[in-house]
Amino acid sequence: MAQSKKKDSAPPTVQYFAAVLRLLRERAGLTQDELGALMNYTGSAVSAVETCAKPPTDEFIDAAEKALDAGGLLRSAIKYLRLERYPVYFQGFVQLEQEAAAVSSYCTQVIDGLLQTKDYARALLKSAYPPFEEEELEQLVEARIDRRALLTRKPMALIHTIIDEAALRREIGGSEVTRAQLRHLIEYAQLPNVTIQVMPLSRAEHAGLLGPMKLIETPDAATLGYMESNGESTLVSKPDRVSPLARRYAMMRTQALGPEESQNFIEQLMGER
Repeated sequence: MAQSKKKDSAPPTVQYFAAVLRLLRERAGLTQDELGALMNYTGSAVSAVETCAKPPTDEFIDAAEKALDAGGLLRSAIKYLRLERYPVYFQGFVQLEQEAAAVSSYCTQVIDGLLQTKDYARALLKSAYPPFEEEELEQLVEARIDRRALLTRKPMALIHTIIDEAALRREIGGSEVTRAQLRHLIEYAQLPNVTIQVMPLSRAEHAGLLGPMKLIETPDAATLGYMESNGESTLVSKPDRVSPLARRYAMMRTQALGPEESQNFIEQLMGER
């Protein structure tokens, strides 16, 4: 009964993958233990996926794909299973983000999820209230880290972020985690497609005081705006509403420190820890 409830409450894509995996396994005439042995997994691990007790990892899917010679059927589910690791309100944005030609963001409280280290992301997600269960927390951390594939994707996507100084100074996870995160930003700033600017606290009045935002340029050259707060999100697609956001962001770029100044600023903050 408990397994049935778990299966019924699992996301639709997880349920579908479980059904296809079981069908392919049975057609191959394999038990769960036998399939697990071919995959270097236990039979109980296969059972956990088939009963939706645990969602499959990318590594599990690759192993099952090879063991069952599935012709891409199982591996094709990875994209959709990854989406279901995110909160519902964020799933649509992630899909747009991963297909984007360019992503621009302004961050006020925390560093952009695309540029977070695993330790920083975990500490940040641990601060959520109501708190996540440990298994859900780890799934959310992995999902956030998966987004970084955009940074090295081909064709190359252009990434620009403006980070408020307050977000850089906030010690999410403590001084060591924050220091590693700052070092991470400097490393990412060396990539040819990533530009990082800092909005210093000394710039008391600037165009970003209305709050954080993101702009996405789609492959067909359309621009979309995205904002979120307290588990709610807004996607802006009408040109007459996107235009003020784009102009505001352009002004912020002129008001923030330049890329080289920003890197020096982040290095200085690292030295303070």
